[in-house]
Amino acid sequence: MKKLGLFMLAVLMIGLSSCGGDNANKAKDAANNAVEATKDAAEDAAEATKEAAKEAVDATKEVAKDAAEAAKDAVADVDGKALFLNNGCVACHQVDKKTVGPSIKEIAAAYDGKKEDLIKFLKGEGKAIVDPAQFAVMQPNLATTKKMNDAERAGLADYMLSNK
Repeated sequence: MKKLGLFMLAVLMIGLSSCGGDNANKAKDAANNAVEATKDAAEDAAEATKEAAKEAVDATKEVAKDAAEAAKDAVADVDGKALFLNNGCVACHQVDKKTVGPSIKEIAAAYDGKKEDLIKFLKGEGKAIVDPAQFAVMQPNLATTKKMNDAERAGLADYMLSNK
């Protein structure tokens, strides 16, 4: 809006300049002043835009940081034991004895230091390393762990790995 006003002032001054010599110089000076003012206003607007963009980036980074912390907290709050008990895992896996499937202690020993591999297995993306012969029995039950979200699978893995 300010630019439009300055432009119109410049046009008016140019129009007046056609009326005579002294007025022509005044109009020319006014037009030059209007051009300079327009340049200054454009520079100010560009600087304000840069500052606003920087503030928006900083705010976005802060929101992303908060979201990441909330996600970590959500993972920490998952009760792996409850998932284990409530999703039927206990039907085939006992803590310290082999039944239909290997014991939780056997699983924890086999996956010790390999949490990501256990999570891959629970996603249906990894190999059975504890008792590969029993994999066919376990395969239908992987549908349950595949439906879990990453935090739930991580919580389940943490529970199993805590039973060394």
